[in-house]
Order: sequence, then C-alpha cells, then structure tokens
Amino acid sequence: MESTRPIRALVRGLDALTTLNQRNGATVSEIAQQIRLPRTTTYRILETLTHAGYVYRDPADDRYRLTIMVHRLADGFDDDAWITQIARPCIDELGKEVMWPVAFASLSGTQMLVRETTDHRSPLAIERFSPGLRLPLLTTAAGRAHLAFCPVEQRESLLEILRRSTHEVDKLAQDRAELDKILDDTRERGYASAVHTRRVSDEISIAVPVLSEEQVLATVVVRFAETAVPLKTAAERFVPRLQDAATRIRQTFVEQQLDPPYQALRPIPAR
Repeated sequence: MESTRPIRALVRGLDALTTLNQRNGATVSEIAQQIRLPRTTTYRILETLTHAGYVYRDPADDRYRLTIMVHRLADGFDDDAWITQIARPCIDELGKEVMWPVAFASLSGTQMLVRETTDHRSPLAIERFSPGLRLPLLTTAAGRAHLAFCPVEQRESLLEILRRSTHEVDKLAQDRAELDKILDDTRERGYASAVHTRRVSDEISIAVPVLSEEQVLATVVVRFAETAVPLKTAAERFVPRLQDAATRIRQTFVEQQLDPPYQALRPIPAR
C-alpha cells in the first residue's frame, strides 16, 4: 500500500495546539521556540487557529489560549453543545415572535462567544452574523448582562484583566465609576442594552442573563434598528419575551442536570 505524505501545515497546527494545551497561554515566540518554527510561520498558524475558533488571543497580555471548542477534539462532544441544543428551540421560537435577530452567547475567555443565532432566518436583520462571533464584554449588551449578574469574584477577575488591555473596546474598564453605574442600572432594570454603529442604520441590542443559582450560564440577546424601535418601546415589548426564553432554557438545563445521562456534562469554568 502506497504511503501518503503528511500535510505539514496540519501537523504544525496540531503541534501548536498541543503546546497551548500544556500551558496557561503562550506568546508567539514561546510557541515558535517549542515547535521549532520561525516566528512568522508560527504567527500564521495561530491566527489560522484563531479564525477557526480553537484559539483566541487575550488582549490583556497578548498570549494565545485555547477556547472551549478544543473539547470537541478531545471528547467528540462539545461540553457546552448540550446547552446550545437546549437553547436552539427557544431561540428559534423567540426569533419568530419578535422577527428581529436573536442570539445566545456565553463567556469565553474575556469575551462573549455567540453560540446560536437566528440572523440568517430573520427578515429584519441589518447585518447577518454567524455562530462563533466574539463580542467584547464592556460595549455589548451580552457582555454587560454577564458582568452585571455574574458572581462578584468572577466580575472582578475579568475587569482586572480588561483594565490592562490597550484595546479601545476595553477602555471602559479604566473608568470604574461609569462602569459601575452601567452595571448597577442593568441589575436594577433586569436587562442590559448597548448601541452599535452599523453601515446602514445604528442598532440597539438588549440582553438578559440565563441564571442557574448564582452562575450566568449564558445571555439571550435581541438586536433591532434604532430608527425602527425606540429603546423604551423595545424594552416593554422584548424584555418579557427574552426573560421567558431565559427561564425556559434554565428550567431545561436544571432538569437535564438531574437526568443521569447528563450528569457528566457540566459547564466548563471560564478561563
């Protein structure tokens, strides 16, 4: 039988994943030294893995780290996929009710990862995004909802990392008074909101948390055109529906936690 030559790029990518799996993050230079490749080649490999969703670059220290998607490679099953499977019917139903795009996002590193969305099924989507999109914590409704309702220890850890970031989207972490006001208002209202500049029309997003005990499992988000639906009207119209969807997701989550086949499937703590 004729042997097949290995694909060197794939082998190198797996070497990089192996190195990251052995460390709590690593720089391009550290990985390049470990896998014995030029720095420029290693950078391209890491950016390719980032684009594929298996790696992310932490803006706080510029180190690359693994994402939860790597668990699919290890277990043949994404530990958070069952949450997505629980959420998908609720998200689809909500999307049909409100017509605007609805998303389901959870914490991944120091960002929110969109795990499910109705963008491509929504007739009112201004721009269409896909699952796998990463959202900043401080400037999006999903991120603000998570920060407002997550345990204090987790919030302080995340903010400490973001304060060291030089990225514009993380700048708010340095203004603690303003940030605390936003998060306090979010807790008081029960939902987070944010305005996003788009090419066609500015969008507003509203998000509510999916809570289990004191943990934020994820957030449910709806986006709509600012010119079509004023925020006050949207809050009255959409928030009760978002909260109902979040409650149903949480209830199903709790029920399946009690079901023996799911006992081993637990959310992975945020890195």
